[in-house]
Amino acid sequence: MTEAVEAVDNNCLAVVVTYNPDITALLKLLGQLNKETKFIVIDNGTPRIDELAESIEVYERCLELRKLGENQGLARALNIGIQAARESDCDYVCLFDQDSSLCDLFVERMIDGYRSAEAQSEKGVAAVGPRIINPQTMRQTPFKLFNRLMLRSDRAFKGSPTHFMADFLITSGTLLALKHVAVIGDMKESYFIDNVDLEWCFRAKSFGFDLIGTDSAVLYHAIGERSQDPLVRAGIMAQHNPARTYYSSRNRTHLYGMKYSPVGWKIRDLARFLIKAAWLLISSHNRRQYWQNIRSGIRDAKSLS
Repeated sequence: MTEAVEAVDNNCLAVVVTYNPDITALLKLLGQLNKETKFIVIDNGTPRIDELAESIEVYERCLELRKLGENQGLARALNIGIQAARESDCDYVCLFDQDSSLCDLFVERMIDGYRSAEAQSEKGVAAVGPRIINPQTMRQTPFKLFNRLMLRSDRAFKGSPTHFMADFLITSGTLLALKHVAVIGDMKESYFIDNVDLEWCFRAKSFGFDLIGTDSAVLYHAIGERSQDPLVRAGIMAQHNPARTYYSSRNRTHLYGMKYSPVGWKIRDLARFLIKAAWLLISSHNRRQYWQNIRSGIRDAKSLS
């Protein structure tokens, strides 16, 4: 049994989405969350989830382990969690991947960061994201602005030494203000997995809200899979399996056609996409699968709603 935890109401629900998780990494994350906030785990069709259920539900602040039975997609799972936060009358929802790890007092730091940024924002802050550090390389991920030729990363927000303007925040660790989600809308379920966070962030910005990155909290998270590829090891691109390439190709192609996608992002991402595709087709042993999935994804983009 876990140790008893003093009840503290921070008006936040943490949502952890799982799919075939590394149970050691998952339980470490849940243990960190259990010290601070209530949380819900939404499983997207893990075959052995019943074997893991007791280890997950033992935590005092675990409100529910919701088993979806089949993989309904990251966006659908996140929306279920967002709705659970609404039903719990929360002010905030904090989203997590299953393999992230947190600094001490992560949720408290994120809420404090949100409140200080919101007080300085003229438009309102839709979401705050933590500083991301890749535990494999210890590289920090910058907070990016896509429509600026100069100072496109880590540009201070209102002169703050800890807060930064952003056009994009990755899903894991991001704190959303539910009052603004009601205006922006939920995650785009037709995207299923890749670029879900990117699309939501672009939509939030199109409504005039600010997105803020903060150094007040740190989340340790590796984007993509481990690889010996020199471009991946150098942090130039993330490695995903061929199946994921279908969704990333389809969804980014769809985003290129959206009016609310920043022009600067479209130009840079298209160039990056072409370079990455060419590199995979040249260097990967799975080049046939990559080619088929990239081609199918581009073709199917027009069918997305």
